This record gives sequence, structure tokens and C-alpha cells, in this order.
Amino acid sequence: MSADCLNAHLRKTLARGRVAVSRPAGCERVALYLFDPTVLEGPLSHEEAQAVVAEPAYWSFCWASGQVLASWILDNPGLVEGKRVLDFGSGSGIVAVAAAMAGAREAIACDIDPAALEAASANAALNGVSVGLCQDWADRPDELDVVTAADVLYDPENRPLLGVFREAAPRVLLADSRMKVLGDSAYRRQTTIEARTWPDLHEFEEFNKVRIYLAEGVAR
Repeated sequence: MSADCLNAHLRKTLARGRVAVSRPAGCERVALYLFDPTVLEGPLSHEEAQAVVAEPAYWSFCWASGQVLASWILDNPGLVEGKRVLDFGSGSGIVAVAAAMAGAREAIACDIDPAALEAASANAALNGVSVGLCQDWADRPDELDVVTAADVLYDPENRPLLGVFREAAPRVLLADSRMKVLGDSAYRRQTTIEARTWPDLHEFEEFNKVRIYLAEGVAR
């Protein structure tokens, strides 16, 4: 995959959109193709704003939780080294890429958006690694060792995913900036780190505090 392919996806919703290589402030060890804000010489038109809201290109931004979890994995490679890792809701693919860089036996980006999977593949190549691709959680490979997920609890209806992840793998690494209380005692908070979406979307300050959780020891 190339930047041209990603630009084509981005321009389906934003005619003047394009990606550029950058290194998110929260995880500068990983380079990514992300939305280039310099193309916005002025405010979005009404039509552009409607298109962006209707079909947001989530993969073209690197959200705070993804940066923090990717950086934490690179700092703690033993959690994924030699393991089969699946990153749920992968977006730009930064967490899957970090797992591959940290020595995972196999790192898989899982996302329902085909454009996100292309972004994950392109971003992996940009960092000299490769990742597997999975468009549907139901089609995930058997025998996962680790499930990772960042900022997937933005909707309270997604909370059952906490149990689903634990059933799928004996180790779950979760990063979240939305829910202060998970409501699942199996997830133990490891740390809290501040980061911002990259490029910066100027979100509420409370969404810049990312909590990392670890759940493990689930019988298979």
C-alpha cells in the first residue's frame, strides 16, 4: 500500500485531503501516514464538514490511547514477544505495528474499515515490519495469545467487549481515555499517561488522560 492509495480513500470524504508521514508526540518511535493538516488553508465548507462527520476517516488520526498503548508495549516488549497478538479496532495500526516492532510472533490489525487495514499495512511497511489483516472479529485466527484495544469503549454499549476479549486470549492490554471506571475487576490499572490525538483535534482535557489496563490468566 502507498500514500497514494490512502490519499484516494481520504479524498472520498475530503477532496483536498492528503496524508503525510509524521511521528505522534505520544509515540515518536513509530512513523505513520496521517492526515496532513496543512491542506486546510481555511475552515471546512459545509459540504466538507458534513462528509467528514458522515464517514470519518478514523485511521487518518492517531488517537491518544493508541499512542500511549503503542509506547507502553515498546517499553515492555516481554508482554508481546513471541506471541500472536491481535489489535482490535486498529485504526492507523499503531498498536499492531508497535507489537510487531516489539517482537511479536504475529501482529494482526483488526478493523471493519478496509481503508484502516490498508493504512495499517502501509504504516507497518513504513516501519520495516509487517502485520496481518483481519476485517471481522468473528474471522479472527484461533489461539490468540494477546488482544490489544485502544479507545474502543467510547460507546457504553461496547462495555461487554471487556469479557469478549478475556475469552479470546489469556492476556488483554487495554488503553482507554473515556471510562474512568471499567466495571470489570479483572482489568488492573497499570498506569495513567497524558497524550493528545495526532494531529491535535483539541479534545476535552479529560480525554487526554489515558489509563492502561492489563487482564491476564484467563483459562483457554
